[in-house]
Amino acid sequence: MTTPDRTLARRRLTIALVLVAGFFGVEAVAAFHSGSLALLSDAGHMLSDVAGLGMALAAMTVAAGTARKDRHTYGRYRLEMLAAAANSVLLIGVGGYAVIEGIRRLGEAPEVDSGVMLVVGAIGLAINLVAWLLLRRSAAESLNLEGASLEVLADLAGSIGAVGAAVLLRYGGWSDADAVFGIAIGLFVIPRAIRLGARALRVLMQHSPASIPLDRLEADLEALPGVVDSHDLHVWTLTSGMEVASVHLLVSDDADLHDCLDQATALLKSNYGIEHATVQIEPHAHDNCVEAGW
Repeated sequence: MTTPDRTLARRRLTIALVLVAGFFGVEAVAAFHSGSLALLSDAGHMLSDVAGLGMALAAMTVAAGTARKDRHTYGRYRLEMLAAAANSVLLIGVGGYAVIEGIRRLGEAPEVDSGVMLVVGAIGLAINLVAWLLLRRSAAESLNLEGASLEVLADLAGSIGAVGAAVLLRYGGWSDADAVFGIAIGLFVIPRAIRLGARALRVLMQHSPASIPLDRLEADLEALPGVVDSHDLHVWTLTSGMEVASVHLLVSDDADLHDCLDQATALLKSNYGIEHATVQIEPHAHDNCVEAGW
């Protein structure tokens, strides 16, 4: 995973936030006026978008202050993971509400203004499409931005559902279309939100990245000239695109310590994309290294 261009990503995120926030008020008023659950669900997604995109932007902005200050020796990049986790919780809540309310409405056939629903849903669809296209490329490089992109994608699906429900209600006479599409939107959102939250938690719990096989990494380090053994290996993700590692290398007594260090750091960077690594070189005769017992 490459390190994302965070300046460009923040710019795209800001534009998406302005678009979504600007339309939320209009859709919320239209949802209550029309009585549409699909439109109300979409407005709820819009609200979660505003909160989620705002948190993502705030996290990226604060995380950009990477200089070592006070006790923030790794900067504030983990805020991006917290924002991604918070986004997943928001999405699960909104999706769950849509499912529960949709089930409650089935068979009740409440009166819905399908004309307002159709027009506002179509405008929301266009706005969400633009916002999603803005975030799509950056989403492939950042879990935080993936969360923001997923927020908008869920809302895009909601807008499609609102338009589809309006068409079926207005021209097909299907009275349960609004409730059914509201449920479908919720079911679309929830599993994706759970996956996003699980991935954010893996980073926050400092699991080793799934893309880096630790056994192979350890074997590659031990295969370097002069290296006798490796131990106390740790690999974790600071934030999307930023893998970090620390390891102790036991080297032969006649090995060039500087050369062993250079080769190890080059291997970690070129083969595994780990640009920040702490490598402790220990001569073979050194026997006072004690691994942590926790």
